[in-house]
Amino acid sequence: MGCSGCRVRFNSGKVLSKVSVFFTMVLIFTYFFYCLTGFCDSAPRTLYTQQGLDYDILDDNRRVLDDLRPPARHLPDAPSLQNRTAAAEQVDARGQLRPLNAEESAPSSGIPVSNSFGTKRFPQAIIIGVKKGGTRALLEFLRIHPDVRAVGAEPHFFDRFYDRGLEWYRTLMPRTLDGQITMEKTPSYFVTKEAPGRVCTMNCQTKLIVVVRDPVTRAVSDYTQTLSKNPGLPSFQSLALKNSSTGLIDTTWSAVRIGLYAKHLENWLQHFPLSHFLFVSGERLVSDPAGEMGRVQDFLGLKRVVSDKHFYFNQTKGFPCLKKPEGSSRPRCLGKSKGRPHPQIPSEVLQRLRDFYRPFNHRFYQMSGQDFGWD
Repeated sequence: MGCSGCRVRFNSGKVLSKVSVFFTMVLIFTYFFYCLTGFCDSAPRTLYTQQGLDYDILDDNRRVLDDLRPPARHLPDAPSLQNRTAAAEQVDARGQLRPLNAEESAPSSGIPVSNSFGTKRFPQAIIIGVKKGGTRALLEFLRIHPDVRAVGAEPHFFDRFYDRGLEWYRTLMPRTLDGQITMEKTPSYFVTKEAPGRVCTMNCQTKLIVVVRDPVTRAVSDYTQTLSKNPGLPSFQSLALKNSSTGLIDTTWSAVRIGLYAKHLENWLQHFPLSHFLFVSGERLVSDPAGEMGRVQDFLGLKRVVSDKHFYFNQTKGFPCLKKPEGSSRPRCLGKSKGRPHPQIPSEVLQRLRDFYRPFNHRFYQMSGQDFGWD
């Protein structure tokens, strides 16, 4: 009997030991399961992938989503050039806000600013103009570069949505790694009176790119785009001229006013030195895209990655396209909205416009230090 009791106790001990081992293994398995799950969620993703782009998507598509985000506090306009030092201290050299406190550092949308594979930063460079000058082509050419991350849609922050605040603006930016440049493009900034001061409030060291084009050709292209959306639009000449008999140009029409590049540049030079600007020729962006892209990459401090090998000239569209990327079945060209045929404009109207723009063009050549040869 004594031996039988010993045997029962011994067997019971073995059962308890097995149960204990079983539950210990379950706990260990559960622990590793959650650890591995967390690891997978935080593991870094591919740093850069070159994907095909859909150029037919309108810029307003992104803006519809943006409108769903909560508004942020209003920020006052920036001081002029001589009083901008204090405003510039808000950001560091990489376009990040200096830490203030936990409440001010958090984006108003609640989206975290950084994680293990990138940080949302303010743009270090902005394509600020001009409309119908070639800004979309320049942006898409730049996005080939692995050290450039850019917002696809036009944020319109410094002209339309400034009251939503800088933190809201930063949430729109793509995540970047150290050494990468954050960019955006909104051509209407160049002609918006308040934009220079507001950009300086964000960072007075921002690099500014202006894509310019013969203002007469640009005005016709602007009109053509509007006409495609509104077929009942009056004729080009009736909009461009105040009176057909006197031939006076109507500078209140936006298509004409945008081409006064010298006037708009004067406004920007009150807040930024000329060294912060790069003026890109819209004509050379078509005739020699690799050459102009070389200048842009140098200005941004980037290695010259975008070169002749990336382009071919599309005879049908009349402008350069990007060769098809690896893994894609077709080349990448700007969408159907680009390269529209222009309507026939009376030659005397075009000549009046050329005469009108000539002194402004010469002034712009002097200010920018470049002769674009529009005369």
